[in-house]
Amino acid sequence: MEKTNVSSQRNITMIMDYYELTMSYNYFKLGKQNEVVYFDMFYRKNPDNGGFVIFAGLQQLIEAIDDLRFTEGDIEYLRSQNVFDEEFFDYLRQFKFTGTLFSVREGTPVFPYEPLITVKAKLIEAQLIETFLLVTINHQSLIATKAHRVVQEAKGRAVMEFGARRAQGYDGAHYGARAAYIGGVSATATVSAGKDFHIPVVGTMAHSFVQSFDSEYEAFKSYADIYPDNCVLLVDTYDTLKSGVPNAIRVAEDILIPAGKRLKGIRLDSGDISYLTKKVRMMLDVAGLTDCKITVSNSLDEYLIRSVLEQGAKIDSFGVGENLIVSKSSPVFGGVYKLAAVEKNGDIVPKIKISENVDKITNPGYKKLYRLVENETGKAIADVMAFHDEVLSENEDLTIYHQSNIWKNKTLYKGTYTIQPLQTCVFDEGKCVYPTYSLDEIRAYSASQKELLWDEVFRLEYPHIYYVDLTKKLLDYKLEMLDTSRQKGGRS
Repeated sequence: MEKTNVSSQRNITMIMDYYELTMSYNYFKLGKQNEVVYFDMFYRKNPDNGGFVIFAGLQQLIEAIDDLRFTEGDIEYLRSQNVFDEEFFDYLRQFKFTGTLFSVREGTPVFPYEPLITVKAKLIEAQLIETFLLVTINHQSLIATKAHRVVQEAKGRAVMEFGARRAQGYDGAHYGARAAYIGGVSATATVSAGKDFHIPVVGTMAHSFVQSFDSEYEAFKSYADIYPDNCVLLVDTYDTLKSGVPNAIRVAEDILIPAGKRLKGIRLDSGDISYLTKKVRMMLDVAGLTDCKITVSNSLDEYLIRSVLEQGAKIDSFGVGENLIVSKSSPVFGGVYKLAAVEKNGDIVPKIKISENVDKITNPGYKKLYRLVENETGKAIADVMAFHDEVLSENEDLTIYHQSNIWKNKTLYKGTYTIQPLQTCVFDEGKCVYPTYSLDEIRAYSASQKELLWDEVFRLEYPHIYYVDLTKKLLDYKLEMLDTSRQKGGRS
């Protein structure tokens, strides 16, 4: 598998919460390190109160797990904590992931409470991958989802990711650009992402370029001389309508047109976007530059893009930076990693986390996840969780149930729906068996999967709540566990 991230140059195994080590040491001293457990990674709430999330970051998670190792430097640091013994360090020296991991395919639209990743592994192995699993999937899923929202409101106009300088560190810029491309942006200004992920890169000039010349016209002329086939001019350094656009037109007439070239575009990075683009469009058209494109940037997000387009702004493409690369309006993605089952004497024993906050009660057991698609419309009806050994058949009626209220249910009749498994095996007993997809393939797959969703799911405000239900067997077991725990005072 081709390595495309910085984990091939640095060891990220120690990106973990300290409690993962203290728990693991406890398991080790008790001789529990070889017990097999099952963990689910899921989330509880869509960012920005949206309708869904685009699952992203799986490729980097694969690379991180493949690179798992504790170096002598890591062990020396842990020795300095005076908490662990040498026998445990010998165990860490030989540590590698030998478990099985199932995951939703990267780019899939997903919903709250679904097991996006299921880990079946020895107890310490499952525990020690928790933090970097979460940080990888949480970050890229957040940015991919934000990018989708921005691109959706651009209504077919190109969106370019311009956020590196406002990102939360180097990795935020690098992997944020990758995730944004999965979410639908057409290009990035981040060169490392272009190099490593083969994303188209874009960029022309900054205001400092214009300021460095004695005049705006001289700056534009110099740029046109060097880049006659791709001349895009930043026109708002001094005065957009009185200076920037007239000088851009003059350069087109003096330099480009006589050479058989065309002014490709102008960019606006300040001012009232709606008003200015209307005026600029008229000026360009009067000058015969009807093919010159208008790009805008400057603190854009999905709501501002929607607003200016509703006002009739004349825009061909958008450069979106800080509000996209950090998902400014909803900067935290709350993916969690919870124990779902343990193996005892060859049996899989479901486990449940209970809370006074109903949203934090987990769905127990080793599960599988399916998407149910209506044959008549080709649209997704709901997703359903089932125990791993349950058999669902399209040739039988299927009733699915709300995750806590049995009276909320829906019956799908045989022959009217198709069952699509959502999880696939990524690691099988430590060996990666997941295909290598190019970023363009992931992006195209994501777009195709969004076609399964009803338009109502895409609303920015009050989107349709997509159903994620349980089979009767799973719901009954969950309710029984809740009742038993209540009677026994919390034991599950």
